[in-house]
Amino acid sequence: MKDLNQLLLNFKNNKNFNYEDFYVSKSNFFAFQLIDKWPKWEKNILNIYGERFSGKTHLIKIFKKKYQAHIVDENQLSDDSIKELKLHENIILENFHNLMNERLLYSLFNLVDQDNKYLIINSVLPINEIKFELNDLNSRSKNCLFAKIDSPDDELIFALILKSFSDRQIVIEKKLIEYIVKRIDRSYNKISEFIYKIDELSLKKKKPINIKTIKEII
Repeated sequence: MKDLNQLLLNFKNNKNFNYEDFYVSKSNFFAFQLIDKWPKWEKNILNIYGERFSGKTHLIKIFKKKYQAHIVDENQLSDDSIKELKLHENIILENFHNLMNERLLYSLFNLVDQDNKYLIINSVLPINEIKFELNDLNSRSKNCLFAKIDSPDDELIFALILKSFSDRQIVIEKKLIEYIVKRIDRSYNKISEFIYKIDELSLKKKKPINIKTIKEII
């Protein structure tokens, strides 16, 4: 967990999902707090949801490393994989888009309840808003903890932009990031799209990022 001064000094030039590199703001505080205080949860199933690129993967990577959790992608879930999950106390269902067999999801919920395990479901939309065909699954999906990652505030946008540039080994002045923060859409997806475009443009022109380059993108 970093503050902005630490970010300016210490960001490494590679993509990582370490605890100390997660920037906590009002937008993601509740989700981060739940990850940090496991196993003191009110319920055994936690649904972390929010826009793409909002930091959900970073949070579950922290949880995986800290508590030896096992990650399974939605499209990897099967009868055999559920049997293997019996060996793990903490389970993460990554990239849930409601494309999987409902029976398998119901079996996973049963496994968590019966064996007193913990499950994190990572999704864009909250799972209690999904209309499942299985009535039992509709009621089970509502009996979870829910942690929404809200739209980013200015400090989080600054941190995300700085980290994205650092991951790409791009040096940029603080005043340029502040200029971007004042003008960019408050959307994780738009921030990610901006970083990709300006990186591409900078490489194409073979010049450092400046105000002129930024104005071409925003």
